[in-house]
Amino acid sequence: MTTPSTPGGSPSRKANRGAFSGRNAFIFAAIGSAVGLGNIWRFPYVAYSNGGGSFILPYIIALVTAGIPLLFLDYAIGHRYRGSAPLSFRRLHRRTEPLGWIQVMICFVIGVYYALILAWAIRYFFFSFTKEWGDDPAGFFAESFTKSVPAEEASFSLDFVPGIAIPLLLVWVGVIVVLALGVQKGIAGSSAVFMPLLVVMFVVLVIVALTLPGASAGLDALFTPDWGALTNPTVWVAAYGQIFFSLSVAFGIMLTYSSYLKKDEDLTAPGLLVGFSNSSFEILAGIGVFAALGFMAGTTGQAIDEVAGGGIGLAFIAFPAIINQAPLGALIGVLFFGSLVFAGFISMISIIEVIVAAVQDKLGMGRVPAVMAVGVPMAVVSLLLFPTTTGMNLLDITDAFINNFGIVGVALLATVTLTAAFGALPTLRNHLNRSSSFKVGRIWQLFVGGVAPIILGFTLINEVQRTFAEGYGGMPDWFVNVFGWGMIVLVVLMALVLTAIPWGPRSNAHTLDSDGDKIPPPILDRLVDQGRFGPAKSDPTIAGYILPDLDERAVAAEEYRHEHGNGGRHGGESDSVSKGSGSQNAKSEPQDAKDRKEARS
Repeated sequence: MTTPSTPGGSPSRKANRGAFSGRNAFIFAAIGSAVGLGNIWRFPYVAYSNGGGSFILPYIIALVTAGIPLLFLDYAIGHRYRGSAPLSFRRLHRRTEPLGWIQVMICFVIGVYYALILAWAIRYFFFSFTKEWGDDPAGFFAESFTKSVPAEEASFSLDFVPGIAIPLLLVWVGVIVVLALGVQKGIAGSSAVFMPLLVVMFVVLVIVALTLPGASAGLDALFTPDWGALTNPTVWVAAYGQIFFSLSVAFGIMLTYSSYLKKDEDLTAPGLLVGFSNSSFEILAGIGVFAALGFMAGTTGQAIDEVAGGGIGLAFIAFPAIINQAPLGALIGVLFFGSLVFAGFISMISIIEVIVAAVQDKLGMGRVPAVMAVGVPMAVVSLLLFPTTTGMNLLDITDAFINNFGIVGVALLATVTLTAAFGALPTLRNHLNRSSSFKVGRIWQLFVGGVAPIILGFTLINEVQRTFAEGYGGMPDWFVNVFGWGMIVLVVLMALVLTAIPWGPRSNAHTLDSDGDKIPPPILDRLVDQGRFGPAKSDPTIAGYILPDLDERAVAAEEYRHEHGNGGRHGGESDSVSKGSGSQNAKSEPQDAKDRKEARS
C-alpha cells in the first residue's frame, strides 16, 4: 500500500486512536448512535401526519434507496482511510477535506444544544415520581421550568435558570468521563449497557401503553393508511428526511466509528443490521407513543389530531399530561423519560466523538487530552448559551438550521463531489466488497450518486425557499439571521479555516494506521481510472504522497492489455494501485487481472 510521506521519509509511527474489539462492539455503538431522540419523538408524528400506515411504504423505500446506501458510503470512507472525518476525506483527496471539517462543525453545534435536551429529560425523569408539573404541563414547562421568553421576543440573554444549568453540567461531566475511557471501554462499553436497558424499558413502556383505555384508537390513527398521500411529493420528502436524520448519515459519526473497525471486518452486514434495527425501534416508538395519545384523546374528549404532536411538545407537554391521567402514570413517566435519557446520552457520545477523533488526528494528541480539549470548551459554550431564558429559542433555531441546511447541504455536496468530481464510488464499492458478505454494485452507485442527490437537492431548495419566504417560527428577523443563517455561514468558514491549517509532523496524517499498516492512496481524479499513472504522480493536489511502483504497475497493466487486446479503462483506482508496495508486490498477475475486472464491472 501507499501512505502519506513525512519529511524524514516513509512513516514508521502507528496512529494511537483506539479501536473496537470486534463487530459486536461496533454494532452496539452504531445502533446506539442511530437510535436517538428523533426515533422517539419525531418519527411517530411524521408518520401520522404523512399518510399514517401508507407512510411506511415510502419510508422503507427511502431506507433502502438512500439511508442504507449512504450508511455504506460512510463506512467505506472511514474504514478504507482509517481516520476521523477530516483526515479520511483528506486521504481520499485533498480537495475534499473541507467536507470532513463541515461535519465536525455540525457535530459541535449539535453537541452544545443536544446536552440541554438531556438535562431536561433528567429533570423530568425525577418529576415523574411526584408529577411536579401539576395540572398545566404546558404552562409549567414554558413558564416555571425553562422560564422561556416567547418566540416573537427571542433575543440573546444570560439570564440563567439554575434548575437547568446544574443537570446540564452533570450531562457534560458524564459525557467527558465516558469518552475519556476510550473507544472500547467508553463508547462500546456504555452502548453495551445502555442499549439493552433502553430496549427493555421501551418495550415495557409499549406494553403498559397498549393496556390503556383508548390505545386502539391511537393505533388506528397511526396505522390507518391514506393511500392518496403517496401521490404527494412532500410525503416522500418527509420519508427521506426522516431516514437522513435518524440514521446519523453525513454527521461524520458512522465514518468515524467504521475507522475503529478491524481491517478485514464485514461492513455491509452490520450496516444492514444497524439500518433495520433503527427503523424497527422507530416503529416500536410509534406504537408506544400513539397508544398513549389514544388514551389522552379519549380522556379529554379531543380528536387524535388535536393531541398528536412531535418534538419537545410531545415529550415535555403531551406526555406529562398523559402521566397525570393514566393508571400507572408514574411508571409511564419513569420509562418514557428514562428512555429519552439513555437514547440521548448514547447519541451524544457519538456526536462528540466525531470532534474528539478529529482533534486527535490533527494534533496527534492522546485520548484524554483530546477529550478534555474538546469537552471542556463545548461544555462552557453550552452552559453559557442554553440554560437561560432564551435557551429554548436558541435550541429551536439552531436545531432546525443545522439539520435542514447543514446536514442536508453537506450530504448533497459529498454525494455530488464523490460521484461527479472524483469518480470515487467504484473504489469505495470495491472496498466494501473486499470482505463483506453482502456485495454492492452499480445499483448502490446509482442510489448514492443519483437518487440521494436528487432528494437532498429538492429538500434543500424547498427548505431555503420556505424559510426565506416565511421566516422561522415567528422569531425576529435579526435573530434568525444571526443564529440561523449566520450559524450556517460560520460552520462553513470554520471548516475552511481548519482545512487551511497545516497537518503538522505530530498529526496522524503522517502515520501508519492503528494496525501498523500503510494507508491506501487517494482517489486520483480519473487519472488512475484511465491508467495514466505519469500524470497522476505529478498531480499537485496529491503533493506529499508517495506512489511507489506506479510506473512498474503501469508497465504491467499495459503488458496485460496488450496481451489480451484490452484497451479498456479501469472503473476505479481500486486495489490494483493500493496493493503496489510492501509484501503485496508479490501478487500474481491473475489476481491483478481480477482486481481490474472488478473495477471495470
